[in-house]
Amino acid sequence: MAEQQRYAYNKKKGDSNRRTITDPTGKLPPNDTQIEEVVLGELMLEKDAYMNVSDLLVPESFYDPVNQKIYEAIQSLGLNQRPIDMLSVTEQLRVNGTLEDVGGPIHITELTTRVYSAANVEYHAKIIANKYLARRLITFATEVESKAFDESNDVDELMQQAEGELFEISQTQLKRDVTQIDPVLNLALEQIQLASQSESGLSGLKTGYTQLDKMTSGWQNSDLIIIAARPAMGKTAFVLSMAKNMAIDYNTPIAIFTLEMANVQLVKRLLSNIADLEGEKIKSGQLSPEEQDRLNERLRGVYSAPLYLDETPGLSITELRTKARRLVRERGVKMIMIDYLQLMTASGMKLGSREQEVSTISRSLKALAKELNIPVIALSQLNRSTETREDKRPVLSDLRESGAIEQDADIVCFIHRPEYYTRSGDDKEGNDIRGLAELIVAKHRSGAVGDVKLRFVKQFARFENWEGGFDTFGVPGDEGTTSVRRESKMNRPDPLASALGGDALPEDMEPLKFNSGSSNTADPFGGGFVPDTPLPF
Repeated sequence: MAEQQRYAYNKKKGDSNRRTITDPTGKLPPNDTQIEEVVLGELMLEKDAYMNVSDLLVPESFYDPVNQKIYEAIQSLGLNQRPIDMLSVTEQLRVNGTLEDVGGPIHITELTTRVYSAANVEYHAKIIANKYLARRLITFATEVESKAFDESNDVDELMQQAEGELFEISQTQLKRDVTQIDPVLNLALEQIQLASQSESGLSGLKTGYTQLDKMTSGWQNSDLIIIAARPAMGKTAFVLSMAKNMAIDYNTPIAIFTLEMANVQLVKRLLSNIADLEGEKIKSGQLSPEEQDRLNERLRGVYSAPLYLDETPGLSITELRTKARRLVRERGVKMIMIDYLQLMTASGMKLGSREQEVSTISRSLKALAKELNIPVIALSQLNRSTETREDKRPVLSDLRESGAIEQDADIVCFIHRPEYYTRSGDDKEGNDIRGLAELIVAKHRSGAVGDVKLRFVKQFARFENWEGGFDTFGVPGDEGTTSVRRESKMNRPDPLASALGGDALPEDMEPLKFNSGSSNTADPFGGGFVPDTPLPF
């Protein structure tokens, strides 16, 4: 009713019960009171008609206040599972104290005599719902315009609030009809056939981690994947290693939204990963001639890679949704990574607590994955419970700030490095666990759970397959899994270089040069070396 209070009510001549509503500009908002009266008559004519429109209409959907009050009575009867007809609606209006306001029993009788069938009630209800949505958008735009003219309002805060309110309006319209099984069955069979024709046998996106791909069949479209760990376990290093495998080795378009790091910091870590260079050397530029050559050579595989970065701090779910849509539409992005969930906000939405905010964010991320039909990976922090237990392996209850994360996610993985909690590098049984990282798949909505062994190369902040590094892939055979060697794109010799008898670079690319002897050398990447690849908006 708050919306209606913004309009001026003017009585029509000769009818004390009918009112017109105009907006502040004097224009008549979208409405069709005749259709509204038809729907009310249909609802009182057919006993099951209300069930067909109950999820489409609310009292505020009706433009005429009289029709609103009649529908409120109908809604009250429906919610209490009582019959809906002319007599029961009249009685409910009398109980509500609004019978005379709507024109008395005579007007209710008139509504039922104007229709002969309720066969088209759902179609008529959708017309009312769409006009109500248009009025909400008009009100929304008018309020934003008014606040934007007020220079005392903070523009950034106003934008966040506007995005949140617009997101809430759009959420009310997300209604899909039920689908008979045949087309869904055909789609499932088509996906099975495509998977059978794939050399890898995967139906989803390859990550480059053999056992993980085997367990999940690759990251699946519309899945929300949560990767959680305590600080210093390597969450960012893991998704960056995975992004390198997917975007550079497999040419899969990937977008990374990093709320914790600047883009240039992330790219420096990527360079350390692909060129086998320690992070400190990348920061200082203190590289030997051999290291310079290796970096120059492996940079070829990074240029023009379909990897898109966004470093917006405090990214809101509405901002993410807008940017993700454009990335998928304009750049063909196949997967989105977010580092990390707890740094996101639900700005503009009225939420009572941080737990409710995180719940809204996780629910919205799942909705985004379904809407865009791509996997969405979100990193998450764990609470301190693991630090107080003797067994440091994380469990689902360790997810920080909201149980909704566990509920909304299709897959929940934990990164656990036992070596971090020991000084000797051995476990209790004396086994060497140096470099061992376990990816614990604790929840898998459509498959098995279990542990995946990975190798963490600390100096390069890189995760590799446990058997032989990230270049080794397991091939299922009759007697188990056979390890075979696959050459990484980053390590392949350049055909042009071979033909010329040396290291060839792209025509527009000069080899990097460093002052390896000076302790005051400027950061070679801080002055604009890394190509600026902003998001396309």
